[in-house]
Amino acid sequence: MRNEESKLQKACIKYFRLQYPRYKMLLFHVPNGGYRTATTARNMKLEGVVAGVSDLILMIPANGYHGLCIEMKTPKGRQTPKQKQFEQAVKAMGYCYVIVRSIDQFAIMIKQWIDDNR
Repeated sequence: MRNEESKLQKACIKYFRLQYPRYKMLLFHVPNGGYRTATTARNMKLEGVVAGVSDLILMIPANGYHGLCIEMKTPKGRQTPKQKQFEQAVKAMGYCYVIVRSIDQFAIMIKQWIDDNR
């Protein structure tokens, strides 16, 4: 299932960078997932990795929000408890949080977000 989320995320990043090259540095991935050795995991935790952080963060304010946190999920995918905690924390601080399940959903959401920022 992670592979499907990865494919979706790659497609969304490619779409964004082609459609909005001006903003390409403002949408980025936070590398929280994936296999790591125990030493690497420990070091990353000490460096500030936080479980549950969204897959992508868009640092463009719009619609009264400071920015946008995007969690990638398959059509049947569900958030972990840590992801739900992160969602609540960022919403409390004035960020928007969305779950994206398809490239089409991403394209529509991003277009509206960018258009509302112009």
